[in-house]
Amino acid sequence: MVQQARANRSRFVKVKCPDCENEQVVFEKACTVVNCVVCSKVLAEPTGGKAQVKAEILETFE
Repeated sequence: MVQQARANRSRFVKVKCPDCENEQVVFEKACTVVNCVVCSKVLAEPTGGKAQVKAEILETFE
């Protein structure tokens, strides 16, 4: 049996907090609520698949 390499389908994204403009990196498929480390605003909420990002996405890391 030949196994094929699966492509990595999950990424990290750099987001900017809408309240304090802090930039931080968040996992695209976060399974817990992600808060801003500066002001504690919710930046991403889990949905069972990709997290719902509630901040501006600045950059995506493959």
